Amino acid sequence: MKTKSTASNGSFRLTATAGVIALAACMATSANAADNGKYRIGVVTFLSGAAAGPFGVPAANAAKLTVEALNNSKVPAPYGKKGINGLEIEMILLDEAGGATKQSEEFRNLVQRQKVDAVIGYISSGDCLAIAPAAEELGVPTIFFDCGTSKVFETVKNPKYLFRTGLDAVVDNVAAARYVAETRPNIKTIASIQQNYAWGQESWADFALAFARLKPEAKVVSEQWPKLGQGQYGAEISALSVSNPELIHSSFWGGDMEALMLQGGARGLFDKKTVVLTAGETGMGSFKNQVANGTIIGGRGPFGAFSPKNALNDWFRPAFTTEFKDAPTYPAYKMIQAILGLKAAAEKTAKAGVMPTADQIVQGLTGLTFEAPSGTVNMARAKGHQAVQGVSFGEYQFDAKTGKASVSNVKSYAGDCLMPPDGTSPADWIKAGFPGAKCN
Repeated sequence: MKTKSTASNGSFRLTATAGVIALAACMATSANAADNGKYRIGVVTFLSGAAAGPFGVPAANAAKLTVEALNNSKVPAPYGKKGINGLEIEMILLDEAGGATKQSEEFRNLVQRQKVDAVIGYISSGDCLAIAPAAEELGVPTIFFDCGTSKVFETVKNPKYLFRTGLDAVVDNVAAARYVAETRPNIKTIASIQQNYAWGQESWADFALAFARLKPEAKVVSEQWPKLGQGQYGAEISALSVSNPELIHSSFWGGDMEALMLQGGARGLFDKKTVVLTAGETGMGSFKNQVANGTIIGGRGPFGAFSPKNALNDWFRPAFTTEFKDAPTYPAYKMIQAILGLKAAAEKTAKAGVMPTADQIVQGLTGLTFEAPSGTVNMARAKGHQAVQGVSFGEYQFDAKTGKASVSNVKSYAGDCLMPPDGTSPADWIKAGFPGAKCN
């Protein structure tokens, strides 16, 4: 099955009309889906709304590129075998827009009516929290590729079918706190502006606790909590300006992040201040000179501008850039990572050329170590269901002469330096001084 799409500036985009057509086509063929000899994957990411441009579309593009390359045996070793376990991959791409209730319904449709063999998806933390128990109930291998809430494996305490090949807010913000403490040791006053839902709340809690542990003399002078998707931040910018912090931390992402930086910059909010954007890497192509050089940005792992040099990345980055006329940002890296993790799991446990069962996928993915364009991924937390990787931060630099953005002063922190051991809450671990952290 092929979904209809429209191309804009070289990018793969699924329009609302095409999405309806594609969904109808999938439902029409669902009766024969289990017998068509293909491995069916449901892929869910934002294709409309504010999160689509900087997050959902790059992730969808990565999925399209990866599936086509795998089906044509064009991905470097160890992924040269066709498709998944020798079977052609059939992808059903769905829009994540609409909220948690809608996504729960769509998830059940994917599993029960369209008979997918696995689901990969979800950017919104709220959507992940809604989908997590349904994945266990319906018994379908489900991989969260992006959402960052640390509550996922509190919602499902003994996961079987649920996995996350990306990282959570804890590692982002412990790494950010370490980076600031090392590069700006004299900072005494900090402030926060976060989207007021699980992701923003957890991000600020983790950063504030970690920074307080590393720099106990620092004081929080302002906390601002606009709604997700609010778009206009005049009141919050005024409050932050009055508090005059030396550092402003934000986990804003996508269109909200870009709007905040544009509006705050126009009003001088960031003048002579350090700004930390834990999800800032996706804005590198659009920030240009509207964001001050020296702004600290992260990519939620070793992704995008922070990705390493290896054979898989030497293939993926230029292939993506050639196909879509843009370099892949971190959501694209996280999507291909999830797909390759699924492939590695299937080919570890199933007989070659045979349709892997759900239990074989679970067995293969639990505790798996596999390779991705970001480097080695270890499924080593949440009883083998949560990935462990390092995180990098650096400083945004824009060269007006070349029109190109880059990161400088990059520091990388190992996953075992940033993640609490199983059975320990992030807050307790941070308050206790990061016991067991391996940071050398």
